Amino acid sequence: MAAPAAPQADPAGSILILAAHPDLAHSRVARALLSAAHGMPGVQVRDLYALYPDYSIDTHAEQEALRDARLLVWLHPMHWYGMPALMKLWVDEVLSVGFAYGSSGHALHGKDLWLVMSTGGSAHAYSPDGYNHHPVQDFLLPYAQTAALCGMRFVPPLLLHGAQKASDDDIRAHAQRFVEGLQALPQWCELQPEPAQEDVPNEDRPVSQEGVPV
Repeated sequence: MAAPAAPQADPAGSILILAAHPDLAHSRVARALLSAAHGMPGVQVRDLYALYPDYSIDTHAEQEALRDARLLVWLHPMHWYGMPALMKLWVDEVLSVGFAYGSSGHALHGKDLWLVMSTGGSAHAYSPDGYNHHPVQDFLLPYAQTAALCGMRFVPPLLLHGAQKASDDDIRAHAQRFVEGLQALPQWCELQPEPAQEDVPNEDRPVSQEGVPV
């Protein structure tokens, strides 16, 4: 399957793509998207399952990669109505209090978060009449709230339903939409509401060994 023509990214900001597919070698969709983004100026791809096959995440390295990014892309399939296990561990360990949220956690404030997700179920499956009984947006609320807590703008997700049955033409069109979104940074992100970081009360924050909120 041929990749779209070589794209050009906007130099106004860098893009960090966090790819989290447990079996990337057998994923037509994720491989097509990453192939389409390959070589774009200002785009860095971190394949979490390749970097951390033992699930031992280098938190410092991940946080440093985040600091320079203007747009953060989470690219993964939906697993049991959420993110794959390693992606969830990444969120737990990397988006820590004092870095991503809390009174001194402003490292991500003002950045943009773009969720690029594929589902096995059809669009109809994610509807009140489908077997999941809810629109897909209901399952994306944790993503939106994570962005809000960190002061990031949660831009409209790019979804591909029925990924396992998608034709080559469907996947090529999906990859082209992905490229166009990356090319339009930052203009299309700025059309979304300005993010405002949520405050977290001290009593809701983790406590250090010294007994004070961190």
